[in-house]
Amino acid sequence: MPYYRAVGELPRKRHIVFRRPDGGLYAEELMGEEGFSSDSSLLYHRNLPTAILKSEPVPDPRAAAPAEPNLPLAPRHFRTGDLPAGGDLVTGRQLLAANGDVRLSFAAVDETSPLYRNSVGDETVYVQSGSVRLESSYGAIDAGEGDYVCVPTGTIHRWVVQGAATALVIEASGHIRPPRRYLSQYGQFLEHAPYSERDLRAPAEPLLAEGAEADAPTPVLVRTRGGLTRMTFAHHPFDVVGWDGCLYPYALNIADFEPIVKRTHAPPPVHQTFEGPGFVVCSFCPRPLDFHPDAVPIPYNHHNVDSDEFMYYVGGDYAARKGSGIGVGSVSLHPAGFTHGPQPGAVEAALGAERTSETAVMVDTFRPLDLGPAGRACEDPGYAWTWAR
Repeated sequence: MPYYRAVGELPRKRHIVFRRPDGGLYAEELMGEEGFSSDSSLLYHRNLPTAILKSEPVPDPRAAAPAEPNLPLAPRHFRTGDLPAGGDLVTGRQLLAANGDVRLSFAAVDETSPLYRNSVGDETVYVQSGSVRLESSYGAIDAGEGDYVCVPTGTIHRWVVQGAATALVIEASGHIRPPRRYLSQYGQFLEHAPYSERDLRAPAEPLLAEGAEADAPTPVLVRTRGGLTRMTFAHHPFDVVGWDGCLYPYALNIADFEPIVKRTHAPPPVHQTFEGPGFVVCSFCPRPLDFHPDAVPIPYNHHNVDSDEFMYYVGGDYAARKGSGIGVGSVSLHPAGFTHGPQPGAVEAALGAERTSETAVMVDTFRPLDLGPAGRACEDPGYAWTWAR
């Protein structure tokens, strides 16, 4: 993250004596990226964060159901509303598409997740409907419809679902950050950026396990590049009395993204919200349409020769694809090697339109996306031929 926060109790300087009320020392934990040469935060625990009682292997469902290449090459339409509901936001992820840089999963959940630590990369969860609460060693974030919730690598956390919720889960192989072009050389959001520090929500106070829970052995599901492990900690990991730094979970609502409008149609980079290793995330939001008197206010046919385009439609009306079967909850996958664009007749129908109500989350990847089991299970088999109607 690009700026500093301090939460809870802290000593005046780092790495000096900081005593608990009983006279013992709080235990420091420095969470740092890139070999402690990038962003970091320093957390103060009541107990040793290193104290584990056992470590057990856990069968990894990813090995049993891997993603497969998009062959024969074709544009795809996934109807996520056809996928089963239930489970939690960690173990209930249903893989739509993936490559070595990113995994894109749908989740329709109604349970609290186990404690989880992803030590492979950052995660961003887009909440499409319902309410969730991210509880972590840093504190809690309440999130709802339209929130991106970004969780740094290595953060012990769980997802508490209030009722039921649906979400898109973006799992990176590295770090997900605001685009560098939005930031000054010192990390402040610049005036041309489509969102700012004021739009970001982060934990505001510690979240402490109390009573018997605090001192009970606590299992945590840990993912590494080698697979899954269940580690049992001697104490509950929610024992951080304070932390400070520039690395922490945060939320951004898609409605706080400020669209950039041109006189004629603007390309996808104007919608970029985050960047990750080998991919970008873009937000398409309700906005005034192009205002040149002869503007064509929907996308032209286009072929991004370096990217696969994964688009999750989450609200509004999709004039450019009307008649193709795309609706709220749909995902389109338009691979490199295929030119795509408006539905036949959509260009003429859009002339004179002044606004769009569409909301969508797009992930463009710079390596081909393979198809996950859930994507295959909810695919609309006729989508590829809708431009020929």
